[in-house]
Amino acid sequence: QVQLVESGGGLVQPGGSLRLSCAASGSIFSINAMGWYRQGPGKQRELVATITRGGSTNYADSVKGRFTISRDNAKNTVYLQMNSLKPEDTAVYYCNAAGVYSRVGLWDYWGQGTQVTVSS
Repeated sequence: QVQLVESGGGLVQPGGSLRLSCAASGSIFSINAMGWYRQGPGKQRELVATITRGGSTNYADSVKGRFTISRDNAKNTVYLQMNSLKPEDTAVYYCNAAGVYSRVGLWDYWGQGTQVTVSS
């Protein structure tokens, strides 16, 4: 059984910073891509950033220059450093692991979500 556990969400003032972490656990042999998605109030889930096993990154235009995604392959962990946060960044942030090769086969997995609220 593979699980993704997120941490690091919370309440922050506009202009502030937060760092999200997501650790994948279980009998994992390898993970292709990891990433972060978010769903704001009344909105559809959208891509924030992704990173491949080799370190190639992709960002939504709305977060370029403010957010940085990174990962530790040895720990099966992905991070999202969020700087210069804006009220419109308020959302539930979900971790995603795509192409997870484990004892149960090749699957994609989602975390349970962590709330990020940007407000004064």
